[in-house]
Amino acid sequence: MNAEEIREQIDSAITKAGRKDKIFFAAVSKTRTVDEMKEAEKISWVDYFGENRVQEAESKRNVYGESRIPWRLIGHLQANKARKAAEIFDTIDSIDTPELAQRLNRIAGELGKIIPVLIEVNTSGEESKSGVEPANLSPLLDAVMTQENLRLEGFMTVGPITDDEREIRNAFAALRTLSENARTRTGLELPTLSMGMSGDFELAVLEGSTLIRIGTLLFGPRDYGNH
Repeated sequence: MNAEEIREQIDSAITKAGRKDKIFFAAVSKTRTVDEMKEAEKISWVDYFGENRVQEAESKRNVYGESRIPWRLIGHLQANKARKAAEIFDTIDSIDTPELAQRLNRIAGELGKIIPVLIEVNTSGEESKSGVEPANLSPLLDAVMTQENLRLEGFMTVGPITDDEREIRNAFAALRTLSENARTRTGLELPTLSMGMSGDFELAVLEGSTLIRIGTLLFGPRDYGNH
C-alpha cells in the first residue's frame, strides 16, 4: 500500500481543479482479504469500503467485526439479493430501476431502516456497464424520491474503457450536469457525485466528483485466481 503517494496524487488533482470542498474516498475491497481491509482502515483519509458483490461482502462482514468505516455496495444489485444487501451495507450506490427501488424500500421498512442510496447512471453508453440510461433518469428519480425508506444522496457512474481523456471527461461531465438538473428540479441537496477510479480519478476530480473509488492503486493488482 502506497498511501502517501496516492494522497499526493489526489491532492495534486484537487489543486489542479481549484477545489476547496471535501472529496471522500472509498477503498474498493472486492477480492481483498479482511486483513488487507483492516490495513486500509488505518489510513485516515479512507472514508468507506466499496464492495461489488453481496455474497462476498456478507462473508467478510461476518468475520470483520467492528469497523469505523461504513460499507457501500458499488456493484450491480440483483433484486433477489436486495434483502441481504439491505442488511449488510450502510449505503447502496447502484439503484438503476424503479422496481429495485420499490423492493428495497419495502425491505428497508421491514427492517426498520432508512437506507441512503445513489442512482447509478450509464453515461458512457457502453452496453457492458450497469446503470440507467440518461434518457430514462427522470422516471427513476421520481420513483426513488417517493420511497419513504430510501434517502437519495446523489449519483454514481463508471467511466468508459478508453485512453481518450476527452471521452472520459465527457462521461463524468454528463453525470455532473444530470445531478445539477436533478437538484434544481427536486430541491434536494444530492451532495454525492461518485465517479472516478484508480485509472481516471484525476479526470473525475476535474469534473466535480465528490466520492472517488480506489482499489488497485491502494491495494495493488488483484489476484482473481480464487474468485
